[in-house]
Amino acid sequence: MEASFYSHFPKLLVTLISLTFFLNLSSAARPISTHSSTEFIKTSCSSTTYPKLCISSLSTHANLIQTSPKLMAHAALNVTLATAKATSVMMVNLSKSQGMKPKEAEATQDCLEELSDTVDELRKSIGEMGQINNKGSDFGMLMSDIQTWVSAALTDENTCSDGFGGKAMNGKVKTTLRLEIMNIAHLTSNALALINRYASIHG
Repeated sequence: MEASFYSHFPKLLVTLISLTFFLNLSSAARPISTHSSTEFIKTSCSSTTYPKLCISSLSTHANLIQTSPKLMAHAALNVTLATAKATSVMMVNLSKSQGMKPKEAEATQDCLEELSDTVDELRKSIGEMGQINNKGSDFGMLMSDIQTWVSAALTDENTCSDGFGGKAMNGKVKTTLRLEIMNIAHLTSNALALINRYASIHG
């Protein structure tokens, strides 16, 4: 019995070593856990101006972001673009409603033009983000373009919000639209902070 065990021991040892190697390989190949991704998002968002909004808007994309600063900046831009487009649609529908004051209608139309520019600038930024790490791409130039466009989008949003200022508009329309625009501006500000963070890490 004892002799039989020792005769098979080398085979058992090989089997155990092979099994251990397989388990380690499988563990290394596993995707990053959602918990790790969520913690990464929380840590990264701490560098933004609006961390709570940053976390709430990006946590649902944890599986996509994983622990990549680039993917996080890319996701932030996409979330901001989607919000800007949805707000534009809402404003168009609101502008068609009856009872809007002339000042409100004028401010809404001006704001829609600013938001159209914002959407265009965010789309360009997302397109440039997709070019990063491509063969022959200039990281510094691409990041400079992205930072310029996102900064311009933020300026457009602030201009839009300012259009609803003053005492001439103190109704529900003013309150609703300013809140929506401020939300987009805060998302844009966060996206810019994450872009700058990615640029500093990459550089």
